[in-house]
Amino acid sequence: MSKKAGKKGRVMWGLIYTGTFILTFMASAIFKMTYNPHAKAMAYHWDDTVGKIYTDLSYGQGEANKFDLYVPVDSGKDSYGLVVYLHAGGFTSGDKSEDADMLKRLCSMGYVAAGVNYTLFSGENPEASVYSQSMEIKASIPAIVEETEKLGYHLNRMAVSGGSAGGCLALIYAYRDAETSPLPVKMVFEAVGPASFHHKDWKCYGLDKSPEAAAGLFSTMAGREITPEMIAADDYEDEVRDISADLWINDHSVPTLCAYGKYDKVCPFDASKHLLRALEEHNVPYDYIEFPHSGHGLQNDNAQSLEYMEKMEEYLRTYLE
Repeated sequence: MSKKAGKKGRVMWGLIYTGTFILTFMASAIFKMTYNPHAKAMAYHWDDTVGKIYTDLSYGQGEANKFDLYVPVDSGKDSYGLVVYLHAGGFTSGDKSEDADMLKRLCSMGYVAAGVNYTLFSGENPEASVYSQSMEIKASIPAIVEETEKLGYHLNRMAVSGGSAGGCLALIYAYRDAETSPLPVKMVFEAVGPASFHHKDWKCYGLDKSPEAAAGLFSTMAGREITPEMIAADDYEDEVRDISADLWINDHSVPTLCAYGKYDKVCPFDASKHLLRALEEHNVPYDYIEFPHSGHGLQNDNAQSLEYMEKMEEYLRTYLE
């Protein structure tokens, strides 16, 4: 098979399986960060006396290389913590504007908050991958810091977060890129983000039974060629390392708050076990909240939803203030 034909085949598999991500995601209930039955209890106040929003600031040359910045009106503190929140969408859709409520809430708590867009995988952008998206996120942080400093807010610490695809990218930045971050990364909190890429865990897509399907999807995600033979031999760790958060965890990794649904058919529940095992092995402080009756939308466990939101605030107070 020619390189061109092989590449075309990988793109086709990638489109098929990442398309499945979106279809399944849309079929599930809306992610709890958007719809929360405890919204009244967790409400925030927002108007022009609380914060100001700067939209579509550039961090690169790509059309999608934009971020929104939410800064508190009170600019008199010696330093501020930054919280970067990355949007969901199965790596193929979504926008930073969809997280406006979360970003406003974080800003109302006294943090500088930023929502970041990244180049989405699509027929128009077949070269985009989880890896390229993670590198765009990495490139965005210095620009966010520079813009914030220009506005008169001194940043000296940060947290990174997200949901679903954004959760995956947040974990990658927190573990893989923390050492080169322009700000010390103090914590990560995320929900239902793919944290590992072991094909046997991805049963909901049939990847445990089809080396061809696993090679197609993982090649697209990693931005590197992975063959069915490599899948069959279980010899592709190096190819997925740069997108596998679990492989970057060490004794110095940051405190982690994560949430997963036991019946998740989008981000396979079994994939989260490698994350938890790595956190345990390296004695990383973490809290794991399992939603025992929920899928990807975390829609059926109100008590756990409230617990996650309360833990998020506890982590921010503990590690970012």
